[in-house]
Amino acid sequence: MIRLIPALATGMIFGTGIVLSGMSNPTKVLNFFDFAGTWDASLALVMAAALAVTAIGYRTVLKRPAPVFDKVFHLPSGRRIDIPLVGGAAVFGIGWGITGFCPGGAIPALGLLEADAVIFTGSMIGGIALARFIRHTRAASLAARSA
Repeated sequence: MIRLIPALATGMIFGTGIVLSGMSNPTKVLNFFDFAGTWDASLALVMAAALAVTAIGYRTVLKRPAPVFDKVFHLPSGRRIDIPLVGGAAVFGIGWGITGFCPGGAIPALGLLEADAVIFTGSMIGGIALARFIRHTRAASLAARSA
């Protein structure tokens, strides 16, 4: 239970930052992608600030022998760039460019009861379920062939 408090605090800070910066507003995000029209550089500033805080945070936290609420750090070990990674990144980027929502902006927008955010989030959950189903089916098929 004590582990939920830092997660809740972190989520509240993140959500507040997303809403205050305007990144829960899909129009503001789409304007970032409109270089020839109503370009808005504020998303780049939000990303730069997030990268700076993350870089400092990781350098500081990873000097510790272990996290405060766990025995080890759970860091990604894979460094391979493969088709699922590139394809997933492309689909994510296309979805973000079409809707103006990414998960980081859509989840706080749910709290604002915006219908677009509800539709996007439902679709995102459906897409995650579909991708997991495809990955599971493919893995089962490959296992059956090798048996």
